[in-house]
Amino acid sequence: MCLALPVQVIQVGLGEAGDAAMVELDGLQKEISVALLDDVQVGDYVILHAGYALSKLDPVEADLTLALFSHIHDAAA
Repeated sequence: MCLALPVQVIQVGLGEAGDAAMVELDGLQKEISVALLDDVQVGDYVILHAGYALSKLDPVEADLTLALFSHIHDAAA
């Protein structure tokens, strides 16, 4: 099973070709590829899967999704 997560972009223009970005989720940071998307900006939320940003996500929808993941985690603990 695959899982894609909403993450927030905190830095853009990374990598040799400038097509990478730094994202953050719960204090964890990771460099990912944004080569599949146009016009990714700091503050955007993107759907991350296997190291690639697949699409942009509305900030409200991202917050709701992250809250749901948190609730599931807390219920399982």
